[in-house]
Amino acid sequence: MTGETPAPAPKKDPMKGFRGIMAGTLILEVIVVALALPIVAKLRGGVGTSAGWVVLGFIVAFIAMCVFLKHKWAVGVIIGLHVLLIATWVIMPPLGAIGVIFSLVWAYLLWLRHDLLKRMAEGRLPSQQTPG
Repeated sequence: MTGETPAPAPKKDPMKGFRGIMAGTLILEVIVVALALPIVAKLRGGVGTSAGWVVLGFIVAFIAMCVFLKHKWAVGVIIGLHVLLIATWVIMPPLGAIGVIFSLVWAYLLWLRHDLLKRMAEGRLPSQQTPG
């Protein structure tokens, strides 16, 4: 043992608020992906085609991931969904472009998450400070 005491736990869970930010980002992504449905209806033969089912599948998957954000594996699944979303560039380039844009947003969110966890471990969050 080094004799160091661990940082005190924050009074409020900062990750709860951050999960809310991630859920909000997923819902924004659902809205943007849903805006691709009129494009599919006009240019790809309708929503009942394979392109329409792909868009609907992403909408359902992103909504479902809002429920599972408490689990450690959720971030990995979200990253996987974005890799698949970028891969749809082959069948529908606008959907792939949405994937690239939101992948950049998620890269920034994951960087913020890493910084939050680091600051929490070091005891530098305002909720971990003792009044002097």
